[in-house]
Amino acid sequence: MAEDFGAFMERFVLPPPPPPSSQQLPLHGLTFAIKDIFDIAGRVTGFGNPDWARTHAPAAATSPVVLAALAAGATSLGTTIMDEMAYSIYGENAHYGTPANPCAPGRVPGGSSSGSAVAVAANLVDFSLGTDTGGSVRVPAAYCGIFGLRTSHGLVSAQNVIPMAQMFDTVGWFARDLSTLSRVTKVLLPLPDDTVKHPTHVTIPMDCFQILGSPDDHTYQIVNASVAKKFGSHAIDNANLGDFVSDNVPSIGKFIADFSESELPSVPALSVISHVMFSLLRSQFKANHAEWVNSVKPNLGPGLRENIHGAVASGDDEPLEEFLAVRAEFKSALAALLKAQAAPLDNYQARAFSLLDIAVVSGFCQVSIPLGKRNGLPVSVSLVARHGADHFLLNVAEELYQTLIDEAAKAWAS
Repeated sequence: MAEDFGAFMERFVLPPPPPPSSQQLPLHGLTFAIKDIFDIAGRVTGFGNPDWARTHAPAAATSPVVLAALAAGATSLGTTIMDEMAYSIYGENAHYGTPANPCAPGRVPGGSSSGSAVAVAANLVDFSLGTDTGGSVRVPAAYCGIFGLRTSHGLVSAQNVIPMAQMFDTVGWFARDLSTLSRVTKVLLPLPDDTVKHPTHVTIPMDCFQILGSPDDHTYQIVNASVAKKFGSHAIDNANLGDFVSDNVPSIGKFIADFSESELPSVPALSVISHVMFSLLRSQFKANHAEWVNSVKPNLGPGLRENIHGAVASGDDEPLEEFLAVRAEFKSALAALLKAQAAPLDNYQARAFSLLDIAVVSGFCQVSIPLGKRNGLPVSVSLVARHGADHFLLNVAEELYQTLIDEAAKAWAS
């Protein structure tokens, strides 16, 4: 195994600028890695593919989020490997190698921010930068047993970040502990702290746990017991998110009706939300990159080749206006739910796209929280909060974390 677990695309040191005074900067002493999707002035941004690197000039400017981390006193140790063109959540790269998962040897690390997650999990850096369009921070965080934050869409600048689908592209970051994650968040997402520190109402969508198909990991029981212990059983609302979406997003009815009885998914409404996300993502990816793919004809890895060419060749006959209507209704319905219930949380394991796309389509923030290992493999849950409640989300995660760990140990020992 490589000394760096195959996490790095290129290793170099970007030191912070000299501090303006003797005052210690908030990220002083921390090291970080940068997904090879963020521009660094004078360097080619590789986007996970050698043909992309070959056909693009060095960046003229550095991503504002990278500059913010440096200005706060952190030192970058280089750029990390990613899935080609960010078009996968597995973490594999046929050209540069697949980063080794330190938490689950022999298993994929998750992607597309694979190297960034591995660099943190392997203790090579203190935190790392990634992007999340359809799960590319939350999935590798869960697979590698670390914390990962997908920030509220649009609140962190994506300038000088290669786009995949701007409607969903979101900057995020990884850390091994919540203290570092919060420290980085306060710098890179300088929102006013929420005055509300504790949730008065927590929604636990039971159908989301059923989607996972993991009856023996006790994840629902762990979350339910932890919330009850920390915030009181009166705060828990065991809900059916699929029913809520069906009742409050009327435009999905047409798409649910299109399912045949034999192919009807377990939670049709969430499957429609996932289909909407993928359709809009493919449309934006095509607009961004079809010209380059068709002219350069890049060498793409197996699996990705078919997916990327499928996106580029997709027709213009999809009902994008109807998909946009579903997205708008879903965002409005979920925002109303969270506002009405004083910022509740949706808790579920961030593994299935039908779950990942709740935050993607709504633009809300989501944090992946490692519970430890079950049968030798990492298990995570995640919390979702309304748009702009990123600091509140981390406050709740910090308060709930130790109880989650304790309840997981108890459940898995039984």
